[in-house]
Amino acid sequence: MKTASPFLELDNEPRVNVVFDGNALSLPEGANLAAALMAAGVNVFRHTPVSGAPRGPFCMMGACFDCLVEIDGTTKQACMTVVTDGLEITRAHRDGALT
Repeated sequence: MKTASPFLELDNEPRVNVVFDGNALSLPEGANLAAALMAAGVNVFRHTPVSGAPRGPFCMMGACFDCLVEIDGTTKQACMTVVTDGLEITRAHRDGALT
């Protein structure tokens, strides 16, 4: 599936199945998670705990923390995570609490 994302799909890479907020996605194995999610059309990774403002990847190098997601109960930076088969990803701070 092609999107209007500035991140290009890696068409020749093997795909693995992940789940993002209950939606099944097929992402390139070994790719940067933040880039792969954006290429798949995911733009909002979390909402800020105080104002609820939407956030997504900004720096793509682990400095800003705007791409936080929750994987297996642990909050991680998507830009510092590699896509592997079976990831269960949810939006961080979805209940308004800091984790």
